[in-house]
Amino acid sequence: MTKSAGSRRHLPSSPFNKPAAAAPPIEQYEVGDRVSHDQFGLGRIIAVEGDNAAVLVDFSGRQGRILSPYSKLAKL
Repeated sequence: MTKSAGSRRHLPSSPFNKPAAAAPPIEQYEVGDRVSHDQFGLGRIIAVEGDNAAVLVDFSGRQGRILSPYSKLAKL
């Protein structure tokens, strides 16, 4: 009762034929930008390392270094 792979029909409208969605572009930050972090709250960018590889953020006196990609950081 097994069918060979050659007897399968491939439908052009199949959801499995769609190419993978492109990744969203990585957010670019500049010194002075206001941001919000899921865990640390509101903050301000005080330094950008390399080509946006990491940012240093001041969260009301507490500083945090956030690495790219910035999944939990949003620009306000």
